[in-house]
Amino acid sequence: MRTDIFARLDREPEPPKIEVPRMTRTRLALFGGTLAFYLAIVVAVLLSTWLVTLDWKIMLFRPYQQWPDLHAFLDYYVVLGQRGPTAVMVAAWLGWRSWRQHTLRPLLTLGAALLLLNATVGAVKLGLGRLGPHYATQVGSAELFAGGDIFPSGHTANAVVTWGILAYLATTPRARRYLSALSAVVALGVGLTTVYIGTHWLSDVLLGWAAGLLILLALPWCEPLISRVESLVLSARDRLREQLRARRRLVPSLPVATGGPRPTTLYPPRPAAAEEPVRETVGAHSGRTSSAARGEGRLAPPLTAAPRAHAGHAGHGARSERTPVTPAGSRRPPHSRPLTGG
Repeated sequence: MRTDIFARLDREPEPPKIEVPRMTRTRLALFGGTLAFYLAIVVAVLLSTWLVTLDWKIMLFRPYQQWPDLHAFLDYYVVLGQRGPTAVMVAAWLGWRSWRQHTLRPLLTLGAALLLLNATVGAVKLGLGRLGPHYATQVGSAELFAGGDIFPSGHTANAVVTWGILAYLATTPRARRYLSALSAVVALGVGLTTVYIGTHWLSDVLLGWAAGLLILLALPWCEPLISRVESLVLSARDRLREQLRARRRLVPSLPVATGGPRPTTLYPPRPAAAEEPVRETVGAHSGRTSSAARGEGRLAPPLTAAPRAHAGHAGHGARSERTPVTPAGSRRPPHSRPLTGG
């Protein structure tokens, strides 16, 4: 007997009614505040303010040497912010959600969020070109425009977006609250882990949190485009299905008169392995001779069997209607001369 837990794993009979998040005033205010925080971090690093000094103090403190016992665990924990593994895990879950709810919105939303993440974070990384703590050349310097690519932190921004998308796509307010808190804890831990192992400055992590949150807050503006792409993909899928069904039902049809023979099928049946040889009628090939008959100078017997004897000659057995074969020479029987007495 099945329980409600396993029943929820089945595919729903029809697409459920899911409320799509909208750009409300609260969300718009959060977006504006996060954007201001983002710009403040960039300006503070560009001007080499107290934030850059704090970066250097934490770097010279070397947390990985102060607490070496945590290093083994945090090396695995930081993978939760790596783009490849996290994208595969979250895409698998959202793919099942798409199949169950008859919609492509979860996968398309994830794709749009990752596209925005790569475009915005990647552009800032390459534009500012900041070097990481392990490659710093001058103490107290912001290490900008030196060919690096660590500002903002890609691990932190990816953790915010990848795990935060689960809260964004939650179907109930309760699930949205729980998943929001869980994704915030995971993203916070990933960012601090990169500072611990020395791959990022603290300002990199702060800017990564802001960059990921901006993408999540801006997703409602992408919902109309996501809906349009979904309708186009589903329409193309339906047309392809109809074409495949039409090809399967395709059978050659020919006009047939009433009582006439039925049209042949597309693939006629194969002939039997052994068929009875065709018999020739008597006299049909009377001029044809076999090789043996030509060698002996006589006609070859016909290929048909002899007919049955007439009823009047039943007592004398079956009698062949063939002409008896005689030599090609004289037809007179031997000893044709009369016998004389004496």
